[in-house]
Amino acid sequence: MSDGHGSPPEQPPGWAAEQPPPYGGPGVSPWTVPGAAPGADAPAPPPGPPHRQAPPYPPYPQHPDPRFPPHGFRPPPPALRPGIIPLRPLGLGDILDGTIKLIRSNPKAVLGLSAIAAALGAIPVGIGQAVLLGTAGDLFADPALAEQAPSVSSVLGVYAGTFVSLIVQFVAVTLLSGVLTRILGRAVFGGNITAGEAWRLTRSRVPALFGLVLLTGLLTLVPLVLLVLLIIAVAAGGGSVLTVALLSFVSIVLAIGYTLIITTRFAFAAPAIVLERLGVIAGMRRSWRLVTGDFWRVFGILLLTSLLVGMIGSVFTIPFTIAGTLIGATGGGTAVAAVLTAVLIAVGGTLGSMIVYPVQAGVNGLLYADRRMRGEAFDLVLQTAAIEQQRQGWVPASADDLWDPGYAADRDQRRP
Repeated sequence: MSDGHGSPPEQPPGWAAEQPPPYGGPGVSPWTVPGAAPGADAPAPPPGPPHRQAPPYPPYPQHPDPRFPPHGFRPPPPALRPGIIPLRPLGLGDILDGTIKLIRSNPKAVLGLSAIAAALGAIPVGIGQAVLLGTAGDLFADPALAEQAPSVSSVLGVYAGTFVSLIVQFVAVTLLSGVLTRILGRAVFGGNITAGEAWRLTRSRVPALFGLVLLTGLLTLVPLVLLVLLIIAVAAGGGSVLTVALLSFVSIVLAIGYTLIITTRFAFAAPAIVLERLGVIAGMRRSWRLVTGDFWRVFGILLLTSLLVGMIGSVFTIPFTIAGTLIGATGGGTAVAAVLTAVLIAVGGTLGSMIVYPVQAGVNGLLYADRRMRGEAFDLVLQTAAIEQQRQGWVPASADDLWDPGYAADRDQRRP
């Protein structure tokens, strides 16, 4: 009974002495019944959990799908992208996307210059094909003419048109590659440049570009000429038909492989000559060093690009070529048929080359930038310049100097 002053209630005699030891005592169950024999079965514990230490929490469960980031992971911030590419090492998708953005960001300069270069190369081919198809039309009208020797005018028309086209393409494409590279160098920072300004900046590099094309052409053609001379010598020396055929097949395979190697190794020579202001030999050495260590990746991207632009260009070229061929072959050699044939073939060639030229120049230029980012940490230079340009709010013409590897060193030396 309580005395009314907060004293605890009376307990039965011997209650404190019969308290069990604390939980976990040696050899004693926490629920031993008072007065029970040791080892006797203990009854069920009273309701409610015993006062035990809670077990530690298990680790935070991670998602089994590896596509989901682990708990607490924060992805790195995206790379700066002031222009047509992100300023980091590029993948194939970045290169192709950047090439398309190059065309879309400055279509007047890129497509306009490409159309002029393509037309200058396609018009002589169209004229030559028109002359040839006019001769074929005469054969359809009078099959007896097939027994006569071809006229000098028809032969000259075909070969002269092709020869003139090759010369014009050599000049036009060389100039175009330099101008498009200069446009690309500014577009990386998000700046646009007119065709006139691009030509003014590229004009001093034209002799080096022509020297590059001539030297790479010699490196490619001389071994091929030697292989042809070897085949002729074997045939003239009494070699069997099987020997000549086998030697011709091996020569073709070697020529294709050699041409692909030369094209890949010197793919970055033109961007280096224009953007880094190097000479011919220095530009070729620069390209060789940049390709070294990543040859197969560069080769694969260039080959894939050639196949893609070839298929896209043929979509525009083939319909006009078929139409021109039909008109030239069935027109009876009239002047109207010859003009229509030449116009259709020239238009088809112009449309196809107008797509091919800027894509190839864009892929070569962006691959060049990618190799510098991967091998020289050039992306850090571009990012620093892009941050400064964003602060200023415009892209100055001095951004072109950043492509020169010696520019950063000279700038650091000029600082007090």
